[in-house]
Parts: sequence; structure tokens; C-alpha cells
Amino acid sequence: MPDIKSLTDKIVRFRDARDWAQFHNPKDVAISLTLEAAELLEHFQWKTPREVQAHIKKNKSAVSEELADILYWVLLLSHDLNIDPLQAIDKKLRKNARKYPVKKAKGRHTKYDKLK
Repeated sequence: MPDIKSLTDKIVRFRDARDWAQFHNPKDVAISLTLEAAELLEHFQWKTPREVQAHIKKNKSAVSEELADILYWVLLLSHDLNIDPLQAIDKKLRKNARKYPVKKAKGRHTKYDKLK
């Protein structure tokens, strides 16, 4: 599996070979990311947990493509905004670890500001 940097480089080369950078301002890339996330959600909408399992088993390739589309836009936006996505997620995980300490949050879906 390629690393994040080589995958991002591949995405940028794909985009640049088609001269699409002219259309890829941060707003429109963020919109594209959101639209792809909505397409992923369509696979789960109105389904029970059992139906979701059956759907994924039958449509794993389509779900996989939606996840790939989402990652494509995340990596492209990260590149264009000069944000290292690995550093960003590491920083966010450390922040969330402080907000959701295991002792208070384990097994609970309570928002951090409501944990006692």
C-alpha cells in the first residue's frame, strides 16, 4: 500500500494532467468532499443494522469506491492547503484524548462537555 505522500502525489498528478486545478479552490473541493460523503451515506440510509450488513456484503465494491472518493478529496484539499493529514490527525487524536479521557468516556457516547 502506498504511503500518504506518494498517494497524494499521484492524486495531484492525476488532477494536473487534466488541468483541473483551475476548478479546485478550497470551497469547491470541500463541497466535493461533502457530496462524496453524502453518497457514502446513501448506502446506509433507511437500513436496519442487519440490512446494512447485507448491503455492504453485496455492495462492498461500491462502498469502497465512495470511501476512495472521500479520501481523494481529503488528500487533495490537504495538499492544496499545505496541511499534513498525518500530523493533523495525530494532533486531533491527542486533543480528543484530553477531551475524552478513558476513565470518563469509555462505553459512553456523551459529548465531552457533559462528561462527569
